[in-house]
Amino acid sequence: MAEEMEITMNKIADRKIDLNTISSKDGTELNQASRIEAKDVKVWYGDFMAIKGIDMTIKPNTVTAFIGPSGCGKSTFLRLFNRMNDYVEGFKMEGKIKINEDNIYKKKINVEELRKEIGMVFQKPNPFPKSIFENVAYGLKIQGITDKKFLNERVEKALRQADLWEEVKGDLKKSALALSGGQQQRLCIARTLAVKPSIILMDEPTSALDPISTAKIEELIHHLKEEYTIIIVTHNMQQASRISDYTAFFYLGELIEFDKTKKIFTNPEKKQTENYITGRFG
Repeated sequence: MAEEMEITMNKIADRKIDLNTISSKDGTELNQASRIEAKDVKVWYGDFMAIKGIDMTIKPNTVTAFIGPSGCGKSTFLRLFNRMNDYVEGFKMEGKIKINEDNIYKKKINVEELRKEIGMVFQKPNPFPKSIFENVAYGLKIQGITDKKFLNERVEKALRQADLWEEVKGDLKKSALALSGGQQQRLCIARTLAVKPSIILMDEPTSALDPISTAKIEELIHHLKEEYTIIIVTHNMQQASRISDYTAFFYLGELIEFDKTKKIFTNPEKKQTENYITGRFG
């Protein structure tokens, strides 16, 4: 199921006008990150209320970390931004989520178009059983893009953005499954970047990786925010403090505190936040 959903989200259309893309003087496409706003968002799974009226504004070109104990609603809230929760039986949502002023839960929204703008990196690396090249080019090819020069350029750029090009450039026909875990996760990031999203969602992307691979992913996130809006769910508070500009602390479906990361970790306003940060509960 996760692989099918990622395939859907990584599709790309050969469209002439893209509100999230601007052009430089030489005609080169430049990505423009997106602003996200949530207004009084509530979520139910059947009779269970998972999100209890959350307001949040996420600025473009920032990294926002969602922290909190397991089951607190942070992953559910993350998946609202690309409507992945629509797949879950019993899901119901109230409130508004706007991306660049457009309510993505309005009745006439084109969900396929929405997901072209929002990339997703999952907890465990999930490369397809294809070559490195075919993994990165997959989202482009399924929309009928066959120009070899274009594909080669886009694949190389995505692999460079994911800091993987130098490690694999001589063996792009190699199976992606032969890569290390950390390389596979960067490959999945490259696969996401190849279709030029404006938002990247990451659900604990380093939880299955070793410290060295984790450090590479964190450094990558730091650089990617220059072009993208990034939201990451993490149980690692040290990671949140290292890589994020803003941090949101969730507890039992509520947003307890949302502020600049430095303030959250050094001078939180809420006692619940302080208790979680200092390890007194959670």
